[in-house]
Amino acid sequence: MSEAETIQIQEIDPDAAAKKELHAIDSARDRFDHKNKEDSTFRADFGLTKELVEMISKDKKEPEWMLQHRLKCLELFHKLPWPSWGPSLKGLDMSKISFYLMPNAKQNSRDWKDVPDDIKKTFERLGIPEAERKSLGGVGAQYESMVVYHNLKKELADQGVIFEDCDYALKHYPELMKKYFMKCVPPGLHKFAALHGAVWSGGTFLYIPKGVKVELPLQAYFRMNAESLGQFEHTLIVVEEGAQIHYIEGCSAPRYDSSSLHAGCVEVFVHKNARARYSSIENWSRNTFNLNTKRANVYNNAYMEWVNGNLGSNATMLYPCSVLLEEGAKTDYLGVAFAGKGQNQDTGCKVYHLAKNTNSTIKAKSISKDGGITTYRGLLMVAKGATGSKAKVVCDALMLDNISKSDTVPTTQIHENRVDIGHEATVGKIDPEQIFYLMSRGISEEQATQMVVAGFIEPIVKELPLEYAIELNRLIQLEMEGMG
Repeated sequence: MSEAETIQIQEIDPDAAAKKELHAIDSARDRFDHKNKEDSTFRADFGLTKELVEMISKDKKEPEWMLQHRLKCLELFHKLPWPSWGPSLKGLDMSKISFYLMPNAKQNSRDWKDVPDDIKKTFERLGIPEAERKSLGGVGAQYESMVVYHNLKKELADQGVIFEDCDYALKHYPELMKKYFMKCVPPGLHKFAALHGAVWSGGTFLYIPKGVKVELPLQAYFRMNAESLGQFEHTLIVVEEGAQIHYIEGCSAPRYDSSSLHAGCVEVFVHKNARARYSSIENWSRNTFNLNTKRANVYNNAYMEWVNGNLGSNATMLYPCSVLLEEGAKTDYLGVAFAGKGQNQDTGCKVYHLAKNTNSTIKAKSISKDGGITTYRGLLMVAKGATGSKAKVVCDALMLDNISKSDTVPTTQIHENRVDIGHEATVGKIDPEQIFYLMSRGISEEQATQMVVAGFIEPIVKELPLEYAIELNRLIQLEMEGMG
């Protein structure tokens, strides 16, 4: 530690700092655990049936091809097996989940004034309207199964940028939806991709025309409020040749005693010489099973970047995937997962090198405490003929006690000799000397532990916009409350 850093620490007023941090943590807890009384125009009965799928499609006035797509996905869901690996899903009782709930609100409002007060206040607590005013080019806000607010700055719309929800896009941009919808994530990929295809609702449709570089990030926030609910938003992003976009996703839900399910789907198409960054902070409650699917097709000299923060949830199974289809395609993944008592965060990344001179870098960090389980589970595949490909995987795990668990489960399939592949993994505990040093400067053990953890996740946090970096740090501090 440098002399300047030491002086800065010595000047901290421990009592004042502790009070300030405690206030921030209490505010964060209230923001995420606050729940509204359920107010819906329709709530589906528990369980998944063909009649429900048909009703969803009819309610949305969808074209015939989408209804048939949903029914095909339902058939696949029943045929495909449950995962035989990863976190236990025994606590997920599909017969006690409501798969479709429409809030008592106007769909796709363009003005926050048109959003019902209780829903608007929820998003205000989460800071969404403020973020839109200060630093975003557009915002979408989904509540339960419906997008209740969506807006895009006029200057971006004038450049041909389309930023809507997928229900709206299906009616107004049917050709684009039919061309791209579930073409990157096929329904047969796994059981929960098929489930998503059967009952999806809302989400984001984002289209960036050729050569358009969007400087301000666009954000969507997905909020589950009701108990025993499933949320299945669909995100479809198309970045045309030479275009550029940064999309941010936030997710949260209040805590209940019964289980909830999140099985969203993200598809990103990054065309020639285009760039896309997808940043996500998923903060589901401890009763939520987060079984999300994210996948990108990356074309000639294009670049796809994933930045992921996963915490909350009972169990998470999430492995953002990049398929490098053409020469020069590149992808980076930065991820951090946090697991506390009763949590199992099974996360990682998949990359398929299918063309020459493709490049990937995967950096994953995990933190576990109070018996929590974190797992890095990844797949790196280099196809025959993908000469000149380079890939590096780095996994770092930090365990904060003797009862937590961390695993690294990498799978590497190399079918070409003329490539450069590297993998390294470390597992460790907090150095007691670091804690002792900080405590000798008047800092409590809890604050010292939080500072060391903040340093551990710094490479991921620095890649987020400032507001979201602060948010991720605060959420992890909230999870760590009581350490020391």
